[in-house]
Amino acid sequence: MTATVSHFKVGCGDMTLFRFDDGRTLLVDINIRPAAVDPEDETPNVIDQLRERLDTDGDGRVYVDAFLLTHPDKDHILGLVEHFHLGPPSDWSERTDKILIREMWSSPIVFRRASRNHPLCDDACAWSTEARRRVRLFEEQGIGGHGDKVIILGEDIDGKTDDLEEILVKAGESFSVIAGQTGAFQADLLAPMLADTDEEAEELSKNNSSVILSMAITGDHVPSAARYLIGGDAEVAIWERMRKEYADQDLAYDILIAPHHCSWHSLSHDSWSDLGEDVEVSEDARSALGQANAQARIIASCKTITDDDSDPPCVRAEREYREILSERGGTFTCVADQPGDGPYEIEITAGGHRPKRVRLAATAAAVTGLGTQPFAHG
Repeated sequence: MTATVSHFKVGCGDMTLFRFDDGRTLLVDINIRPAAVDPEDETPNVIDQLRERLDTDGDGRVYVDAFLLTHPDKDHILGLVEHFHLGPPSDWSERTDKILIREMWSSPIVFRRASRNHPLCDDACAWSTEARRRVRLFEEQGIGGHGDKVIILGEDIDGKTDDLEEILVKAGESFSVIAGQTGAFQADLLAPMLADTDEEAEELSKNNSSVILSMAITGDHVPSAARYLIGGDAEVAIWERMRKEYADQDLAYDILIAPHHCSWHSLSHDSWSDLGEDVEVSEDARSALGQANAQARIIASCKTITDDDSDPPCVRAEREYREILSERGGTFTCVADQPGDGPYEIEITAGGHRPKRVRLAATAAAVTGLGTQPFAHG
């Protein structure tokens, strides 16, 4: 089976569905705006598009095997309460017919850093409550069944995750388990990581701390056919830290989802809207985001990029990414500019990656255990 990745048209937000070649699914972030379900509005109906790409279990529940929230900003979690089942799976209702999340991938420290700088939206609060429910259930009963599973991405402060080793992935570790079973991918967790000093903690907190994941995807049963780099809204100080902590091969990608919707703030400490062409790029951040493999793709999940002082998306960031790709024969794609209202889709084959609209069948299975190991990094 060939793997596919669907990048939904959600404006300046993120919503990506991975269907691995073993049939299992990983959803990364959502931005399901009210206009998307308004039949009188032209906004793409991304929730219907998502449901069409998911499978139904023996109890009649549409489900996603795993759901990764990179960070709790509204444009990455909007629509959770309305469209996804939260609470014990036994409480799922055929009447509401919400999507079951078999396993949550969540980061407590990202939530902690976000809440220090701005209030969490209702959907983000609901995610946090559900993640805590699943963690408490693990503490009481061990790894739960589908609808109760959770993976914690990154350590929390003050040793708060020390007793959660069986469901914890630390920065610098790899894992390949999804919903309790080994999957057709290997994910390297690059961030979030704990800060070394109070000053660094404050800087990381202010820079839209996000889960950063490098994921090697199997295509046509060939491991590591293509590698995705996912960085949420991570801004310049985070990428400078990535450059400091990791070697080139750890940051290398075939497909990069441009962080923060192609924002200049991921590449520079300067404000594009204030300084225009006088801005200076951070060489360390650019280097971290510049490890493109030959014929790599950078995908911007944003509205159409215009040549003005908007940010995000930022035309200056687009130019920087295009320059990175020009040296590798790569391609820059703005999701909003692709034809039709369906998602922009990438097919992962034994030979690499290519754009293609596909629809694949799925299978489901479940075992217990996570199993992490350090990945080789510089």
